[in-house]
Amino acid sequence: MLSYWAVKLLSHFVCLLPHRAAMMLGAGLARLLWPFIPARRKRLAQTQIEHCLHVSPAEAARIARESTLRFGPMLMEVLRFPVLRRHIEDYVTITGALHMMRASLAQGKGAIIATSHSGNWELMGGALALAGLPIVGVAKRQSTAGMDRFINEYRALVGMHVTYRSSVREMFRMIDQGWIIGLLSDQDPSRRDGVIVDFFGQETNAFTGAAAIARRCEVPIFPVFMHRRADGHHELTIEEPLYVEKTDDRAADVLRVTQDISAHIEAWIRRYPSEWFWLHDRWKSMREE
Repeated sequence: MLSYWAVKLLSHFVCLLPHRAAMMLGAGLARLLWPFIPARRKRLAQTQIEHCLHVSPAEAARIARESTLRFGPMLMEVLRFPVLRRHIEDYVTITGALHMMRASLAQGKGAIIATSHSGNWELMGGALALAGLPIVGVAKRQSTAGMDRFINEYRALVGMHVTYRSSVREMFRMIDQGWIIGLLSDQDPSRRDGVIVDFFGQETNAFTGAAAIARRCEVPIFPVFMHRRADGHHELTIEEPLYVEKTDDRAADVLRVTQDISAHIEAWIRRYPSEWFWLHDRWKSMREE
């Protein structure tokens, strides 16, 4: 558990800093670590950007670098959860269909959030929870027990309930109890767990969890995204809900809504391309197949 106490100590130090100084520290650390990112990963990100956005190699390289360097300030914000949670409105403004999300919950059942690795998604979950929404973060188990304990402890600190991807029955139960399940829907799953959709004009394997769970539980899906403004303040946008039409063809129902979710994610990435996680190998399973 050495890693846990090391990160806790770092968090304590970062919380003592003024917010601006902490963000500058994060940005500086990210720039220092950029040369150590494997060259093949940088090439992968640049190639994906060129194919998706049809920009020049120089512009693709710039976007790839910016999308990676943003992880420095993102890390500082997570480490500063003990401070940010006291006055979250100073750091995050929620816009869009918040009233529709609250109205949906008022009917006695939960909902699903479909989001992406754009902006600070950890801060997004915390901001929604601190706004009084019953948020369940669906987590990937970290490679070390110490880091897993730390990140889940800090998610709980800002009011989130945490479950793991394998706990599908728990998700069903919590939706029925009125909770909102947050799902990252933009990464490449196994072919067994995905369907083929159009994403940036390419055949892409997409995660079906949001559509499948929404169909089973008969709840709406809210696309939700984060954007960091130039002044460092975050805008959290809740888009109008998607609904899964339940027909006799389950596969077609899930595919149709998964395509809709992918279209919303693509539109947001096109709007803020340097805020998406381009280092992820989004088309790996398609190449292997």
